[in-house]
Amino acid sequence: MNSVLAEFSEDHYSSLYQLNSVPQQKVLSVKNLRKAYNEHQRVLHDINFDLYSGEMVGVIGRSGAGKSTLLHVLNGTHRATSGEIITYADDANPRDVSRLKGRALNQWRSECGMIFQDFCLVPHLDVLTNVLLGRLSQTSTLRSLFKLFTDEDRAKAIALLGWLNMLPHALQRSETLSGGQMQRVAICRALIQNPSILLADEPVASLDPKNTQRIMKVLRDVSGQGISVMVNLHSIELVKEYCTRVIGISQGEIIFDDHPSLLTQDILQHLYGDEISHVH
Repeated sequence: MNSVLAEFSEDHYSSLYQLNSVPQQKVLSVKNLRKAYNEHQRVLHDINFDLYSGEMVGVIGRSGAGKSTLLHVLNGTHRATSGEIITYADDANPRDVSRLKGRALNQWRSECGMIFQDFCLVPHLDVLTNVLLGRLSQTSTLRSLFKLFTDEDRAKAIALLGWLNMLPHALQRSETLSGGQMQRVAICRALIQNPSILLADEPVASLDPKNTQRIMKVLRDVSGQGISVMVNLHSIELVKEYCTRVIGISQGEIIFDDHPSLLTQDILQHLYGDEISHVH
């Protein structure tokens, strides 16, 4: 689906990334997922849900509820203690990605891209190279160290930067960028992997209101192209404005999974407890 990104010049992105009607196909099934770091630190308990193409799912809950851990387990950066994460990517035979290792796990991390609150860019490298690092799973480490990326990869990176209005900064060191600019570069780096799923862990927590809206619109537009987006958020206002579905987690368990319009004050109270006064 998203491999078409390479086929368009930056002038096409304003029309390419518009919300549209995408037939929903199941891309992921999470079954009885658990994560415990030890017997006294159980973070996720019997998590069950299906994820569909084109969804934008907001994940909410108080600090420490297990939201970030869930995304890391789905991406494979944290190992599940038990349960299954079944992928249906590219209409291939379903497979349990929670059991993948080595190269197969790295390949899954490119199919299930992730962006982080702290951006995770390489400060001394320029913007273009940071985006191209998203191709590491398809490029040898030696070639990447010497910036020996293919012309096709460079064209994709330039097109993505053009779409997010970051092309003028392509040769600028990432450490000189603002927070909003860094997050846009991080999104480009994730999208150059051609993921079918994009996970975003508190991507707007450190941004000002203007950049928050800009990043949320980008994520919504990405979901409009059939990529499944899951985003951890603290703002209920943003969930209701941008998300098509919301999963509420309390003490490592899903207690709500439905449309944002169905969130009630009672449900929010259950989710946030004494933190409810800080929720907006």
